[in-house]
Amino acid sequence: MKDQFFKWLNFVLMLDLFLVLLSFAWLTVAVIGRGAKVPLGLDLWYKLWEPVFTPAIGILMAGAIVSGASSWVVKRLNSDS
Repeated sequence: MKDQFFKWLNFVLMLDLFLVLLSFAWLTVAVIGRGAKVPLGLDLWYKLWEPVFTPAIGILMAGAIVSGASSWVVKRLNSDS
């Protein structure tokens, strides 16, 4: 049961990581485009920052902490047995 939970948690965190990395790449390209006077969606990125990207970063951080802490607890419980 716990192995399946960790498998799904890691899968969701991996997808979330790719979303965060993709948003960072989009931001980079859009800022370069703004400097070159080419509209590449920086205004749209700003609109999506609060409802999409901020929670994605928060979920990634919280998931990493939960995953690491739970793995540590499981490891400690298995070493005591």
